[in-house]
Amino acid sequence: MPRLILCADDFGLSPEISRVIAELAAEGKINAISCMAVCAGWARDSALLRSLPDTIQIGLHLVLTGEPPLTAMPRLAPGGHLPVINQLARSAIAKLLPLDEIRSEITAQFDRFIDEHGRAPAFVDGHQHAHVLPGIREIILAETARRAPGAWVRNCKEGIAAMMSRPFRGKAVANALHSRGLKRAAALHGLTCNDSFGGHYDFASDYASLFPRFLTNPGSVHLVMCHPGAGDLAGDMIATGRRNEAAALRTMEMRDIAAAHGLEFRS
Repeated sequence: MPRLILCADDFGLSPEISRVIAELAAEGKINAISCMAVCAGWARDSALLRSLPDTIQIGLHLVLTGEPPLTAMPRLAPGGHLPVINQLARSAIAKLLPLDEIRSEITAQFDRFIDEHGRAPAFVDGHQHAHVLPGIREIILAETARRAPGAWVRNCKEGIAAMMSRPFRGKAVANALHSRGLKRAAALHGLTCNDSFGGHYDFASDYASLFPRFLTNPGSVHLVMCHPGAGDLAGDMIATGRRNEAAALRTMEMRDIAAAHGLEFRS
């Protein structure tokens, strides 16, 4: 039976976000957590992961946008903060990225994840899907193959019928276009990817009613991202959406919802 991986992104971004994600994992509502080791709170919040069941996959959410980097990046982050995603994407497409700086930063984020978590990530992805961008993807695939050869890599690409059935389909299509060729490139490094992907929406609509549309037309390994949390972190544009997602997920019987769409959910 095809599997559902429901992955909560942005663990480590704030204590409140990390706490809610860990609680949902302990309650069996999600089965994967993507961690921002770049964040100042990662060392503190990583302790919340130690009591979770081994069935919860813990991955690395590589960050190349918005946050202060771990390493000196005078060209990519001259003001001490990484660029916004649109700026990063434009530079990647124009082949203007300082790839040496990015390579050092990615290595540092792997180091920090492993130092605190005690083992390699079960999977690797990127904040705002920056990991799929040209130039960046090659560095990440090579580093993942070297540091976490058993890990899988998030692929945002899926079939046209699946994308057309998703809410917020424009974002789904855009990320799929950026992800073209990722699965093939990952295979050249001996890495695997999920087969289908969902989770895009506007962070304002009713999450529980939208959720079934994330599960239509699944592949054999169907990945859905989510962003539950709490609190009001300064600059967090989706804080209300995080709270709403958390409230909805607590009420959802994920095994039953997955099974209704021909998917197995293990937590």
